[in-house]
Amino acid sequence: MADTRQKLIEVKNLKKYFPLKTSLFKKDNRVVKAVDDVSFHIYKGETFGLVGESGCGKSTLGRTLNRLYDPTAGEIIFNGKDIAKMNTRELQPYREKMQMIFQDPYSSLNPYMNIGEIIDEPMEIHTKLSKSDRKKRIIEILEKVGLKEEDLDKFPHEFSGGQRQRIGIARALSINPEFILCDEAISALDVSIQAQVINMLEDLQSEMNLTYLFIAHDLSMVRHISDRIGVMYLGKIVEISKSEDLYTKPLHPYTQALLSAIPIPDPIKAQSSKREIIKGELPSPIELETGCRFRTRCPLAKPICAEVDPELKAVDGEHMAACHLY
Repeated sequence: MADTRQKLIEVKNLKKYFPLKTSLFKKDNRVVKAVDDVSFHIYKGETFGLVGESGCGKSTLGRTLNRLYDPTAGEIIFNGKDIAKMNTRELQPYREKMQMIFQDPYSSLNPYMNIGEIIDEPMEIHTKLSKSDRKKRIIEILEKVGLKEEDLDKFPHEFSGGQRQRIGIARALSINPEFILCDEAISALDVSIQAQVINMLEDLQSEMNLTYLFIAHDLSMVRHISDRIGVMYLGKIVEISKSEDLYTKPLHPYTQALLSAIPIPDPIKAQSSKREIIKGELPSPIELETGCRFRTRCPLAKPICAEVDPELKAVDGEHMAACHLY
């Protein structure tokens, strides 16, 4: 049966390298390969989760996809148009379609602007609505995220962390985007508040037909919200799968180790469960060796792993893995 799902975003061979700073007396031509030849797609209306250790490049990937960073190479196809090489003027129509919810809800909000001004700013830039129409829209959006009209004249410091994140979400929604990058959007919140924000994001997605790229450390929360999940290691995606398949039958040794690290609330089951501990240090993204990047920490590594970098390929239907074991 043909797949009728429409791709909103398609990333092809995307790279983002950061040159090392050159000192006064020494020139350094080396680069940090934060994102290195990554390809994947996100269907319209779905949530694509992205997980991995700190420093694996997942936030850089998200910000490059949103064109907050200029890509070093590759294509970012949004609604059929490659936006990777567009200049600032050409990108303007796409800015309103691609919004972002930041990790820290306090530092991402201007402390000198009240909530009404914060949410109004993107509408003033990207829409032709009158001031009165914008105010109606602000009140409508505030109600969607669980805040009130009385909050309009308050400043960010007058709200809790969860409320500030709701304000950040309201700002992102104000100009009716199609795609929202959630970059560690819940990691700075209390666990009880995280669940509320996740449920709200799911309700908003259903109501407004939104598409999410959800970047997070919390593997349990990513499982709850995501339709498909990509696992990233040292600048590359090593596995992509439907959410449930990834958790029930992970293929890549790195994914297996990540999932085994999820805390088990039952102490008896926790004692009897087998833990896959990742040994060794994360290799430097500056001077990468040949072959598979995980091989120096992989208990199943073979000689070929040191020679050939495995391609991300389909193993079982939509389940893809970059590993020589398959």
